[in-house]
Amino acid sequence: MNDARKTSTKSKAGKSDSEGFTDVERAAIKERAAELRAAGRGRGSKGAAVEAAVLAKIAEMPQPDRGLAERLHAIITTEAPALSPKLWYGMPAYARDGQVVCFFQAADKFASRYATLGFNDPAQLDDGAMWPTAYALTGLGEAEEVTIRALIKKSVS
Repeated sequence: MNDARKTSTKSKAGKSDSEGFTDVERAAIKERAAELRAAGRGRGSKGAAVEAAVLAKIAEMPQPDRGLAERLHAIITTEAPALSPKLWYGMPAYARDGQVVCFFQAADKFASRYATLGFNDPAQLDDGAMWPTAYALTGLGEAEEVTIRALIKKSVS
């Protein structure tokens, strides 16, 4: 075995000195694999059970992530009832026809200073030749809710 593998050390953030995934990234990949197994690799949806799993994952989050995720869940399910809640890499996501349109990433998940509301390719947010696909969240007041509601509506239009 080469010495680089034997002597690999980890920093406080869980990063390995050697190339590859961090401990947090490996855990997210394992969570995603478990999600795919539970969903039967995309064959059919378990509806209420899947939403219950999303709500359970949100309930496990520390504050302020939990409060942000709960409020986003309420906004997204109200503004875009066609999107189905699901877990995606261990985080709440909302999909149409099995494709993730938007997702929440807790700040605590990757020891970040802010949570993220992100949008994937199926979101219809196109605005010229360039547009944002992720938004940092440190709080969720009235102004942010108005913006998020508009983004969610546009993402499914």
